Amino acid sequence: MNSKCFGAGRSLATGLAASVLAWPGLASALTLDEALRLAENTAPSLIAQDAKIHAASSAAIPAGELPDPKLLLGVQNYPISGPNRGSLDDDFMTMQMLGVRQEMPNADKRQARIEVASAAVDRAAAERRIERLNVRQSTALAWISRYAVERKDALFQDFYKENRLLADTVNAQIAGGRAQPADAVTPKQEAAQLAEQQDDLQRQRAQTRAALKRWIGPAANDKPTGRLPEWPVGTSGVAHKLQHHPDLAAFVPMTREAEARVREAQAQKKSDWSWELDYQHRDRQFGDMVSVQLSWDLPLFPETRQNPVIAARQAELSQLEAERDAMSREHTEQLESQLADFERLNRAVLRSQKSLLPLAEEKVELSMASYRAGKGDLNAVVAARRELIEARLKQVDVEEQRALTNARLYFAYGESAQ
Repeated sequence: MNSKCFGAGRSLATGLAASVLAWPGLASALTLDEALRLAENTAPSLIAQDAKIHAASSAAIPAGELPDPKLLLGVQNYPISGPNRGSLDDDFMTMQMLGVRQEMPNADKRQARIEVASAAVDRAAAERRIERLNVRQSTALAWISRYAVERKDALFQDFYKENRLLADTVNAQIAGGRAQPADAVTPKQEAAQLAEQQDDLQRQRAQTRAALKRWIGPAANDKPTGRLPEWPVGTSGVAHKLQHHPDLAAFVPMTREAEARVREAQAQKKSDWSWELDYQHRDRQFGDMVSVQLSWDLPLFPETRQNPVIAARQAELSQLEAERDAMSREHTEQLESQLADFERLNRAVLRSQKSLLPLAEEKVELSMASYRAGKGDLNAVVAARRELIEARLKQVDVEEQRALTNARLYFAYGESAQ
């Protein structure tokens, strides 16, 4: 009995929860800030970058350390002929040897390796910053497109309502003898065209949802809420903005790493050395011995060994500097182009709000008034309504394009400079 009551209670609770979630006012909504937070916390690419930083940091720990010492075991002066052949004890020269050897790379080489490892850590951190901004920018772009589709879809509710009012007006005109019966078909044709446009909008909704889902997962199914972002964008300080672009900023640790590799290659011209300590055991009647030995590398042929490696590392450094200059020019072009496009879109939004949309609405009102008075043509009304619909949809489009350009500028030159 208790289990039945518990089951019934659980079913009731489940039903209530489903009802609450289905209630329009309490449905899940997705703000831009929430989308950015989700993307930054769950993006697999950022998890990969974190692992890369950890790997570089771990690799930097032993960078300047000495190589591991070597344990030496052996037999010296072992007789293979004569009266003492095959014996370890009869010949006074035969020794069982135990030793240790330590290689000592020169100080410049060890310091260069430390600098290479440190620069690699900084480079991994810079790449992580680049990826973070890419994730945030891509998420913002996907959210803006998703938001714009929902705004367009909301407009269609008004379009259908106005279409029904048009149908009522046409029917009234036909009933009053001021219009032809064939005019009753025109509102129906307009409704069919609206439905066709809305079908295409459903396709766009699925595409934008999929694009956003790539960055934030199932939360992309929630309806976006809020308003289109408006980040501050200024044309002053272009050089400063370019300097802080994440792609260009990453060249700083990359250059440091390349310079350290040049110094590491140059250090190959300096001798490394090693020391060795050996203990040699003999028969008791002869006594044990100890040996110490030092050795040095002799870089006697730099023209065919060290110099080509140094030249290769210097060429890699020159390549990196040239690539940075090329990227700087590319981003200069992109920044100036995006700023010009942003200004154009600002003007387009204002023109739509203050001119194109009010004029289209006025044209519909005037053509509708003429039609009601029996002085106008229904085709003129339909054409004016079509222009108004396109103007309202275009207004959403230009606001979306402005927000997209705004996001590209902000994440590349605004947020990265903070």
